[in-house]
Amino acid sequence: MTTLKPRQLLLDMYQAAVDAVSAGKCLPEYLAKIPAPSGKGRTLVIGAGKGAAAMAQTVEEHWQGELSGLVVTRYEHGADCKRIEVVEASHPVPDEAGRKAAVRMLELVQGLTADDLVICLISGGGSALLALPAAGITLEQKQAINKALLKSGATIFEMNCVRKHLSAIKGGRLALACAPARVVTLMISDIPGDDPGIIASGPTLADPTTCADALAVLRKYNIETPDAILQHLESGAGESAKPGDPRLERNQHYVIATAQDALDAAAATVTAAGLTPYILSDEMEGEARDIGLAHAALARQIARRGQPFSKPCVVISGGETTVTVRGKGRGGRNAEFLLSLAIALDGFPDIHAIACDTDGIDGSEDNAGAIYQPDSMRKAAELGLRPRAMLDNNDGYGFFSALGDLVVSGPTRTNVNDFRAIVIL
Repeated sequence: MTTLKPRQLLLDMYQAAVDAVSAGKCLPEYLAKIPAPSGKGRTLVIGAGKGAAAMAQTVEEHWQGELSGLVVTRYEHGADCKRIEVVEASHPVPDEAGRKAAVRMLELVQGLTADDLVICLISGGGSALLALPAAGITLEQKQAINKALLKSGATIFEMNCVRKHLSAIKGGRLALACAPARVVTLMISDIPGDDPGIIASGPTLADPTTCADALAVLRKYNIETPDAILQHLESGAGESAKPGDPRLERNQHYVIATAQDALDAAAATVTAAGLTPYILSDEMEGEARDIGLAHAALARQIARRGQPFSKPCVVISGGETTVTVRGKGRGGRNAEFLLSLAIALDGFPDIHAIACDTDGIDGSEDNAGAIYQPDSMRKAAELGLRPRAMLDNNDGYGFFSALGDLVVSGPTRTNVNDFRAIVIL
């Protein structure tokens, strides 16, 4: 135990979590389950998400037979594909590149036959990347709604409900455009609970939510909504493809990688290091700073009382927290979580923590997340930092950058959302 290096263990856990949900590891076994098209049928690959390019590259490496297609991914998340075109676009706020890619994708699937096979590769981020507003709605209007929802503290379920009903491609509409071809969708889940219809707003899956549900979300968070969007939703023009639609009955979908897979891999790393891992949940939601307070309280209870777990141990959690933006600082939800935890622990001995996004990008910053150590608050005081003020300003990035404790991995080209771990010695 004396040779254990908590910081390195935390970094090793994060790397193991990311590796476990990479396309190269998860995708090949599912490709083997897909029957090739019969007769003169062809195979077309489409998709969207932060992992879409890596998934497309894996398909090219393992699929036996001809391939063509188009996927869209986030800027700097591309891959060297030979037969499948990769387009890069903006995330989390859609841009014109994403809109054009969506138009081209819909054009690409026109005229398919029942003999054709469409392999659709979906991962987190696909909703913003595959942005095609419904008729009568502009991209600028959709961008404004998206920005407001991101700042509001709305959950991913709520945001994607709205996105589906303002889109010409999400909520099963892409699958309808592919009909009568058979569509097999392979998904890396960034959704707490792994509901496949929510991942990237379900472009190839039926959607049970309604325009009325989308309106309720906009009203709940007091989102300023243009008349064109209100009319679109109130008239029912934005209804998505519904369960039971016969055009979808031949289709299949598989969730190939989840947050639980990442947490299990991290737990195995802990066990190999000689400590006991405890996975709290793979679907934690709520304000990042509140989740930070709860984790800090749990860590102190373990350290002081040996409850509910005995130390030394490591507690691990995943899911997708939210940040209601009130300040003007820098930092995503993982930095926010960790700064809240740091303030609550206030230098409590022998507790170390990491919080990172598995896509390698915390919010829209250049870091995956950060690391907290027992001396973090002392170092912050020596630097003249004001942690509570920085939390109020949503400046977790600035805090951990000043300490030299940002985790910068670069884009991982996968995404199962947040990864958190606390080592208690």
